Order: sequence, then C-alpha cells, then structure tokens
Amino acid sequence: MESAPTSVVLLTRAGCHTCVAAFDVLTALCGEFGLVPARIDVDEAAKTQPDLRAEYGDRVPVVLLDGREHSYWEVDEPRLRADLAALGHPKNV
Repeated sequence: MESAPTSVVLLTRAGCHTCVAAFDVLTALCGEFGLVPARIDVDEAAKTQPDLRAEYGDRVPVVLLDGREHSYWEVDEPRLRADLAALGHPKNV
C-alpha cells in the first residue's frame, strides 16, 4: 500500500513581505526533495475555512507539513530538511 504524498503548505496573507520571503525559501528547500509547496492566504481561505485564520492568522507565515504546524514566522530549514529526509524523501532529486 502506498502512503499519501507529503504536503508542504505555507499559510500567508496578502501584503506580508515575510510571507513572500518564506515562500521563496520554502520553494528552494522543497525543490531539493522533489516537492512543490502550496500557498494558502488565510484571509481568502476564511470565506470557507474560518478556523484556519482563527488558528494561524496571528503567526503567518506558518509552514504546515502534512497538515500539521511545523514552524511559524520563518521556515525552520534544518528541522524541515531532517523531517523530509525522515519521511523518505531523497535529497537533491
């Protein structure tokens, strides 16, 4: 049985320069593991998922790894690399 693919999501908000910088870092890091991160604007998502903004809106940018909070305000690069490797993603695909 195959496991579900790993998801890496950055929760952001429009006008957040820190979010833009974090997404650039996340995109480069995920690329090392053959992954493409997604980006979700918590204010836009609040129209259908108000709990997302309520939970994470004061900490954006927030990195979610497989739906669970991994880091916030910045990408914890060493930890994310270690966690992706532990999930079996080969580095520098």
